[in-house]
Amino acid sequence: QGQLVESGGGLVQTGESLRLSCAASRSIVSQNDMDWYRQAPGKQRELVARITTGDSTWYEDSVKGRFTISRNNAKGTVYLQMNSLKPEDTAVYYCNTYPIYRVNGYNYWGQGTQVTVSS
Repeated sequence: QGQLVESGGGLVQTGESLRLSCAASRSIVSQNDMDWYRQAPGKQRELVARITTGDSTWYEDSVKGRFTISRNNAKGTVYLQMNSLKPEDTAVYYCNTYPIYRVNGYNYWGQGTQVTVSS
């Protein structure tokens, strides 16, 4: 079983909403700052949102006011509420810790969840 399991993606139209979930362990989520990244076809993976252990948040400029990151330490889950979606939000979305979660000395990434926004 993966340490970070993303879900909730799908195909939506411009202006619609999705909520992504990242399932991890309670210890991973409660003891780390948590990030959401995305990677669009042909582009590098980029950080879009972070929530600290103190619940401070940071957002990449293009998603400010539209995306909201949150966490439930008891459930070991991090969420990304995405509203007013745009075609340029189309990407595979990944969650991770900050710093990047490592397993056996290697950076670990889950399988991600695909978000496709049609115009």
